[in-house]
Amino acid sequence: MSGRLRYIDLFAGAGGLSEGFIRAGFEPVAHVESDEAACYTLKTRIAYHYLKSINKYNIYVSYLKGEITRAELYSLVPEELLNTVINLPIGAHYNSTIHKTIEKQLGDKTVDLIIGGPPCQAYSLVGRARSANGMRGDQRNYLYVHYAKFLEKYNPKLFVFENVLGLKSAGNGVYLSNMEKLFLKKGYNIKLFTVEANNFGVLQNRKRIIIIGARENLSIDIPNFEAVKVTSNYRVKTLFSDLPKIQAGQGDDKFSKYRTKANQYLNDSLIRNGIDILTQHMARPHTKQDKEIYRIAVEKWNSQKERLNYNDLPERLKSHQNRTSFFDRFKVVAADEMHSQTVVAHIAKDGHYYIHPDIEQNRSITVREAARLQSFPDDYYFEGVKEGSNRTAAFKQIGNAVPPLMAERIAIEIRNALKFP
Repeated sequence: MSGRLRYIDLFAGAGGLSEGFIRAGFEPVAHVESDEAACYTLKTRIAYHYLKSINKYNIYVSYLKGEITRAELYSLVPEELLNTVINLPIGAHYNSTIHKTIEKQLGDKTVDLIIGGPPCQAYSLVGRARSANGMRGDQRNYLYVHYAKFLEKYNPKLFVFENVLGLKSAGNGVYLSNMEKLFLKKGYNIKLFTVEANNFGVLQNRKRIIIIGARENLSIDIPNFEAVKVTSNYRVKTLFSDLPKIQAGQGDDKFSKYRTKANQYLNDSLIRNGIDILTQHMARPHTKQDKEIYRIAVEKWNSQKERLNYNDLPERLKSHQNRTSFFDRFKVVAADEMHSQTVVAHIAKDGHYYIHPDIEQNRSITVREAARLQSFPDDYYFEGVKEGSNRTAAFKQIGNAVPPLMAERIAIEIRNALKFP
């Protein structure tokens, strides 16, 4: 462990970015996250990595089967590992407490890297469109200032700052410009990349900004992430082909069995990483009206390759007052496309934008299907605050996450840039 590059994950969420760095051989010092349910997810994933490292993966499988409780699972993990998860919001009120906890974990070691990005709602185009004042005055707009304070305190060799594309235009570009100036003031030369998850092997159309900052007194050659292009001929249906067919309101948290063996993509992407225990394949219940709309949307796509325009629905099915925007509020996850639409946190509120392509199932996608669109492995379990999964909490965590497959490629490139074997 001592020979590995160490990092702090700020605004860690469910740990998608961290998962990629762990796969690439980095060691987490701390995960800082304000959402309690996401912190349980992080601890459960820590339990997975620890038990796997000591050849006791079978105990983790027992947890996925529901044979042991969460408390029993955590009791088998060293306390210092679980304590790397810090359930506090980053900001003036809690930073000193966070620093004390990190320093206790760190001891006399140093931090090589800081990763993570502030909550994206304040910068996202959709978030601003839904806000009455365009998110002006939202304190989340300024969380990058606290991010910079962590850079100043821990002086890492490099940092990775991930966020939505809307960061470029938020505040007419003022926020991004101020970030660049502040990071430079803290001693970091930065490069900004616009990346697409599908170029990293993720079967999802997900554009993001990655800001890489390197300490200016070090000669670090920052790789060009916009040049990454993983060629793939797989279609979205590849992600769903082995899962049991279920109806709206059906499915199991722990546990069910796969319908077929894994295909090549599921194996290569480590989604089916040898596990035979399927969890969180749970579908939302839907109203009769919603299911009728879903059927129309799927039939329109399958027969005409056209998306449903809300205004084209029969009047009896139109319950929304807003008829001038968000015409595509009902959207099918097209099985025959090379990537799906972007999975966002709004999936926690309803599934209308993520309709399953199989008309016989007539539902929105499950928690596990959403996780697969984000490239999370099937043994990644998304916790609720209480024991057992909370579907809404799981969807929110998944929608906010960085795809692990993309994160791993970024981490490998960074490890190479730091000339670490």
